[in-house]
Amino acid sequence: MISRKPVNQNLLIKVEAILNTYFQNSENSGLPSAEFISSQLNLSAKYLSDCLKQLTGQGIQQHIHEKLIEKAKEQLGNTDFTVAEIAYNLGFGYPQSFNKLFKSKTKISPLAYRKSLN
Repeated sequence: MISRKPVNQNLLIKVEAILNTYFQNSENSGLPSAEFISSQLNLSAKYLSDCLKQLTGQGIQQHIHEKLIEKAKEQLGNTDFTVAEIAYNLGFGYPQSFNKLFKSKTKISPLAYRKSLN
């Protein structure tokens, strides 16, 4: 039986830092992937996801989605970008995909979220 080392809080901090850096770097195109993040940590995507699940109850994909929603909310509240521009800024190929993810995570559309802030 393979036993895994206890997961520590540093892993979560490192994942957050990688995601923050990814979204600040305008040269990145597309959405961050589990493979990208795990490669930055020299771990397999499966192992990283398992570790995060053990630590937080959520896998790597959920962490990526949470960070996307957080960044989207910042841009919806602090910029005049259209929803489509925000979708492209975050790496979505299609604004509809962004709208669908945002609504599935927040139960409200990006436009409705923006209006609720005013």
